[in-house]
Amino acid sequence: MITVVGTGTGVPPSADAAAVLAGAELVVGGRRHLDAARLPEAAARVVLGPLAPALDTVAEYVGEDRPVVVLASGDPGFFGIVRALAERFGSARLDVRPGVSSVAAAFARAGLPWDDAVVVSAHGRDLRTAVNACRAHPKVGVLTGPGAGPAELGAALADGPAGRVLVVATALGDPARERVERVTPAEAAARDWGTAVSVVLCVADGRTPGPMGTVAGRAPGPDGWALSEDRFAHRDSMITKFEVRALALARLGPRLGDLVWDVGAGSGSVAVECARLGAAVVAVEKNADGVDRVRDNAAAHGVDVRVVHGAAPAALDLLADDPDAVFVGGGGRELPEVVAACARRARRVVVVALAALDRVPAARAALTGAGLDCDGVLLQSSRLAPLPGDVTRLAAANPVFLLWGVRPAARTEGVVQ
Repeated sequence: MITVVGTGTGVPPSADAAAVLAGAELVVGGRRHLDAARLPEAAARVVLGPLAPALDTVAEYVGEDRPVVVLASGDPGFFGIVRALAERFGSARLDVRPGVSSVAAAFARAGLPWDDAVVVSAHGRDLRTAVNACRAHPKVGVLTGPGAGPAELGAALADGPAGRVLVVATALGDPARERVERVTPAEAAARDWGTAVSVVLCVADGRTPGPMGTVAGRAPGPDGWALSEDRFAHRDSMITKFEVRALALARLGPRLGDLVWDVGAGSGSVAVECARLGAAVVAVEKNADGVDRVRDNAAAHGVDVRVVHGAAPAALDLLADDPDAVFVGGGGRELPEVVAACARRARRVVVVALAALDRVPAARAALTGAGLDCDGVLLQSSRLAPLPGDVTRLAAANPVFLLWGVRPAARTEGVVQ
């Protein structure tokens, strides 16, 4: 049997854990956990570093049916070692004694409920997923790591939604060193936080907790997408029609942790829909009235969309972070240059909507020229429309070309179907 003991937010094990340790023949843990515990003199010790050699040693003891204890921080079943142990030895061999996770402790110190929080681990992982989650959601807990701490998170959120505050929890559970500080992203970016940070909370300052839901984590997805055009403010029907939007969303695949650009946003209908599906979104719009319209539509749907006032492709140089997916709407002579600029930076896919047949070859060439695999369709639809006498006709909408270019690596990794 492998007993996994979570020390909670403090280092010394509990009395229950001490009793388990007394019978251990092998104890595995970080150096600080081993130093803080009273271990049997005859017990072998493995200081956790690379995981594979430690698991091999555990396997030797398990094979001989000798008791093993693994010491870990917080709740070891929450972004912890329980996953690796269960994959290697099976859940039936594990006796897990959880402590209080650092995320739960941090929200408690901040006086906030966290059943509605998104929790992201940046420990040993790419920080961009955590950054995009913080841009898109009002309450996020980030498990930190080397190179992915408060300073890096604050710097990345410098252009994020207004009103975001970082709650930095350091040395949780250590009476002498524990600190919980509320700072702006800019303040976080300007400091050296050392190595004792436990977790960072990113919260929308001033928002009161919403009603209790029934599903933990981020709120369930929207009850529908490809919303009717009348759900958005727009000018003279200059809006991506819902039939086109439906396929565009399917090809963009916006999700939690993604960054999506809506270039030539117009009303911002695509931007808003991507944000409703969980992605962080930047809308680029050259007309001042369009900028206001995108902001109003985002506010009306309760989502955060960063709006950049400028004309592409030059305005794209203002965007430091490469997007996962890009939607390009509108047309104009500069369209090939815009599509090419987006295609060079997109990590996964670029989707282009065009009304003009003449612009299709150039847009397709821009996608393939950037190394993307290109496909597309001509969408033609007719909507039901009433006629006098309680009868109905089909009213044809203008045809629209939809092209999409997929990064080959994204298809190989199974990200895009």
